[in-house]
Amino acid sequence: MKSYLCLENGSTFTGEVTWDADGPVQGEIVFFTGMTGYQEVLTDPSYKDQIVVFTYPLIGQYGVNEDDFESEKPQVKGVIMLRSPELYSHYHATSSLKDYLLKWKIPFMTGVDTREVVKEIRNAGSQNACISHTKTLPDKKKHTGQIEQVALSHIRKLGHGDKHIAVIDFGVKKSIISSLVKMDCQVTVIPYDQLDVLDQLNVDGLVLSNGPGDPKDMMKYLPALKEKMLKLPTLGICLGHQLIALAFGGDTERLLFGHRGANHPVIDTESGEVFITSQNHNYVVNRDSLDGTGLKPRFMNVNDGSLEGLQHANKPILSVQFHPEARPGPEDASWIFEHFYQSIKQPGREKMYA
Repeated sequence: MKSYLCLENGSTFTGEVTWDADGPVQGEIVFFTGMTGYQEVLTDPSYKDQIVVFTYPLIGQYGVNEDDFESEKPQVKGVIMLRSPELYSHYHATSSLKDYLLKWKIPFMTGVDTREVVKEIRNAGSQNACISHTKTLPDKKKHTGQIEQVALSHIRKLGHGDKHIAVIDFGVKKSIISSLVKMDCQVTVIPYDQLDVLDQLNVDGLVLSNGPGDPKDMMKYLPALKEKMLKLPTLGICLGHQLIALAFGGDTERLLFGHRGANHPVIDTESGEVFITSQNHNYVVNRDSLDGTGLKPRFMNVNDGSLEGLQHANKPILSVQFHPEARPGPEDASWIFEHFYQSIKQPGREKMYA
C-alpha cells in the first residue's frame, strides 16, 4: 500500500509500507551505512524509538537467525529500505526479515529512494519523522525516557571467572557482555538506578554501557558514578563514554546527523594507529570542555575530527565513543576489552593506561 515518510522539516518521500500498527508511527529518523548487520541494528537498545534508514539498497538477503540479537526484541520504531527480498539464504537463518518485523509489528517501507532521504538528513540533521498512509507531519517534541525502557530492572549475573566486572546498564548490548565473559570474567549487570548495590559487591572493574538518548538525562546519577570510578578501573562505551566526561565536569553536544555504521575510521593519538570502528550515536563530548577534568583525548574521528575516546591523566579510566564489540562491524577495536582487562590485573589502582 502506498504510504508516506514525512520529516519534521516538511520533506516527504513515498514508498510502499507493510503495516501492522495502530495509526501513524513517529520516531527520530537516522541512517545506518553498513552493508550487513541489520539484525543487530534492529535489536540494539541504542536505537530505541528511532526510524532507521538503511543506505545499502538490499536489506534482508540472509534472513534473521536466533544468535545475532542484541536484545530480546527489536527496539526501532520503523524501518526504511529500498528493497527487501522475499527469499533469503543462510544456513543459520530461521525467518525472513519481513516476517520478523511483522511478528513484532514494526512497520517497514520499501521502494523509498533512500539516497534522497539520507541527503536530507545530512543537510537538515536528524529529526522526527512519521510513517503514515497520508501525508502527516510528526510532532516536534523531543523523545525522552528511552533508557528507562531498555535498561534491566533487576540484577543479572553471568560468567565464572577470576575477575569480577560490574556493568552499569543504560541499555547494554548482549555482545558487550559476551565479550567480557569470553575473557574469563564474572559479570554482574546492574541497573543504572541501583548503584548502591556496588557497595555490597567485591568487583575488580566497572563498565558503563551504551544506551539511547541524551546523556544529560542521567545527570542525577553522575556523582555516585564518579565516586565508584575513582576507586575502580573503568571502561565507558558510547553513552558510557559521554557519561564519564559529564561526571568529571565535561560537556556533551549533539551532532547534526550522528555516526551510524561499521566503517568509521578512528586514530589512536598515542600510537598513531588508525582502525575502522562500528558506531551508533547522536551526541559527542566537547573537546574544549575537558580543561580541569583530569581527562584527555585519546581517540579522534579521522573523518570529522570529533572526539572518539578519553583516558584519565592518573586513574585507570578509559572511554570510547565507538563499539569495540563490533556487532555489527569490523573487529579492529576489540583490543579495547583486553586493554581494560589488563588494567584490572595491575596491582595499583592509581596507574595510568600504557
